[in-house]
Parts: sequence; C-alpha cells; structure tokens
Amino acid sequence: MLNFTKFERINPEKRDVLQRLKDYNEVYQVFTKHRAREQSDRCMQCGDPYCHTGCPLHNFIPAWLKQTAEKNMDLAFALSNETSPFPEILGRICPQDVLCEGACSLNTGHGAVSIGAVETHLNERAFENGMKPKFAPIKGDKKVAVIGSGPAGISAATFLLRRGIAVEMFEREDRAGGLLMYGIPGFKLDKTTVDRRINWLLEAGMKLHLNCEIGKDKSISDIENEFDAVFVGIGAKQGRFAKIDGEDASNSYLAMEFLTGIQKRNLGNNDTDFIDVKDKKVVVIGGGDTAMDCVRSSVREGAKTVKCLYRRDEANMPGSKKEVVNSKEEGVEFVFNVSPNKIITINNEATGIELLKTGLSEADESGRQRVSIIEGSEYIEDADVIIFALGFSPEVPQFLKDAKVETNSWGGIVVNDSFQASNPKFYAGGDCERGAHLAVTAAYDGREAAKEITKVLS
Repeated sequence: MLNFTKFERINPEKRDVLQRLKDYNEVYQVFTKHRAREQSDRCMQCGDPYCHTGCPLHNFIPAWLKQTAEKNMDLAFALSNETSPFPEILGRICPQDVLCEGACSLNTGHGAVSIGAVETHLNERAFENGMKPKFAPIKGDKKVAVIGSGPAGISAATFLLRRGIAVEMFEREDRAGGLLMYGIPGFKLDKTTVDRRINWLLEAGMKLHLNCEIGKDKSISDIENEFDAVFVGIGAKQGRFAKIDGEDASNSYLAMEFLTGIQKRNLGNNDTDFIDVKDKKVVVIGGGDTAMDCVRSSVREGAKTVKCLYRRDEANMPGSKKEVVNSKEEGVEFVFNVSPNKIITINNEATGIELLKTGLSEADESGRQRVSIIEGSEYIEDADVIIFALGFSPEVPQFLKDAKVETNSWGGIVVNDSFQASNPKFYAGGDCERGAHLAVTAAYDGREAAKEITKVLS
C-alpha cells in the first residue's frame, strides 16, 4: 500500500469516440486485474478515511481497496457488498468526483484513488468466478410489500431478504429497475447488469409483479391488509418545464419521455412513443446529469446538431464533470450563461428558442452565485426539437392519499427518523421522500428503512 507516489491515478479506458457513437454500449471498460491492484495500492489507508464519510452508504472503501491490492478478492467482494445493495452499478454511475473520490486525501495533490473503477472491477471479476451475494432463507410469516423497483426499492428488498424477511415487489412498468432501467442510458449502465441483480432477488425468494400499478391493478387496501409493512420507493418522475411561452409546442419534450422511449426501443419494445431526432437541430435545456444523458443520446440518434443550454457557467454545472467531458468528445456544443425566455412557434411547432444572456453575482452566504439577466441581450437559437432537463418532482399518486400517507408542499412523502410515514405501516425512501437526488442516496434510504422495518417485524 501507500504507492501513490509510484503510481499515478488512472481512469478506466474509454472506447474510441467514433465507435461508441454507433451504439449504446458502455463507454468505460472494466479495469484489468493488474490495473485494479495497482490503483488500489495507491490508497493511504487513512486512520480517519474521508472517502468512507464522503460516501452516502459509508462503504468500507479502504478495507476493500486493501484486499484488492493484496489479491484477496473473496474478502474484497464480501466487504464491498456488506453495505451496498449493488456496488457494481454504483461503481459505474455514482458521481465519485464529488463523493468518495472528491473526499479522498490524495485528491489535493496526487490524484484520488480510482475508487469507482475498482469497485466495478472487483465485483465483475467475482461474478465471473461464480460468486453471488448471499441471502438468508425466508423465515417466519412476516412479509413486506415494496412499491417501486428503482434504486430505493431494490435496496430495501435486498436488505430485507438478507434478514430472511419475505418481499413482494410491485412495479407499474414492464421491466424492473426504475431509474436504473429506463432513466439511465445504456452507454452508462448496461441493462443486463440491472437484470442480474433483480434475478438474484428472485432467486432469494422475492416475488415480482410487473405491469402492476397500485390503485389501478391492485388496491392499496389489499396491500395494507396482506402485508405487515409497506416500503414506498416510487422515485420522482414528474419532469419540469421552464414555465415560458410556447413550451407546449408539439416538438417540445421532457427529458424522461425522451430517454425512456429510446431505452424501451433498445430493449425491443416497439409499442412505446419514440421521439425521433435524426437529422434535427436538438436543444437541451439544463446542466445536470440528465441533460448530459439527453445530449449524448441525441448524438447517437443522429441529430444534425446538439446544443446544451445552461444558465450558469461551466464551473457551476451540477452534473458530473466526466459527463461534460464525454459530451464534448462526442460533439455536443455547450452554450453557457443563457436563460430561456420563450419558445418561438409556428402552428404550435417550435422553430427556435429566445434566450437571454445571464451574469453571475458574487457568492452569497451559501457559496452559491445568483443568476442575473442582462437586459436587452435577447437572441434566438434555432431548434427542431427542444428537450427540458430541469429536474424532477415527486408524483403524488392517489394510493398515498387513500392510505393516509402525508406528503409535504412539494409532494415528498413525510417520514420520521426511522423512515416511517404518517401511516405507521408505511415507510418511504429515495426521491419520493427526499426529492430528486442520486441513486446512491436512494440506496442508503432503502437500506436504512429495511433495518427499521426489520426491528419492528422481528
């Protein structure tokens, strides 16, 4: 260990840009054994590891880095899976640069340890060698309903099954995975990786109900009567428009309908609406990871031009920095310091978007710079397709009201410190409780809620 002066930080290799634009296969390649051990050997084994505290799941990062460096892959795999419901997925999609790697003590001079890449490697190699996550046999007659099969739901189901508690999962879509299946493009996360985790839950005894919408295909009263506890992890899927004139144009869309349509088509479902951007001028409004998913998907779909419009400068973009780099490599043009003012339409079809140039104030007490509009700076950006990627809000389905589950002013489920809702039989976590956030924080919520449910049912 402590070889950070001998080996420099190395990122996973990326497929050639001209090749990766031809498909939706993953861009990053999994580390080789040699590379993973070399990078793990850079870890300083800090007495107070900031990477551990910087990770929302508080993963045992230095421990499994040490075991990877020392070639004890069985123990590395066990440590990696102890705190995380799907480390090989989070190793791929987490914004490590602002979480574990951003907190790494080496980050200020030598370059952070490549934590996410090692995490992906050690799990994928373990799977290749026949290893699987372990679950306890189902014991007793207690059972829990998990509504929603996204990161929070999968996490809750995983940790409940580990404790031998029976789980039935209800998903209104045709495939399980939620955001992991339909919200994140395949070039970041291959869908067989998601299916693999779901299949292991099924092998552990979980029952899965697809195309089952609570309140429509199964009543919430039946759920409440049949189960000893209910975990709600339905995410936050309601997209946001900019509240400007013309945004209801026929060729103006929300990010998730665009991304979901592509993913369903890629999985062979031809019955869904598909937004065709081939040979069109695409404009995406927003600066987060969802916006990057939209611009990178548009390039792969053969758009004539793809532009990302963001109201602040590049340094203030909220998304992962590597996603911005990948987008630029793939031909996306960024237009910073602009704010949408109105959509230009002819017969309800958008032909362009009027933008106002913006400036940034000095940082306030929170450290955030405020956006100010520069008067008289209007100009028009031509567009054939406009996609809004401005974040998400929780939906409030009728079944929550029927179950007397309280929600707050923005639609989030209100829970106590034990993730328990106003109806004590119900628990909630992830985006439907905390608001749109990260897959890793949803995984944390699901894990902690499962612990609380276990206490009550034991």
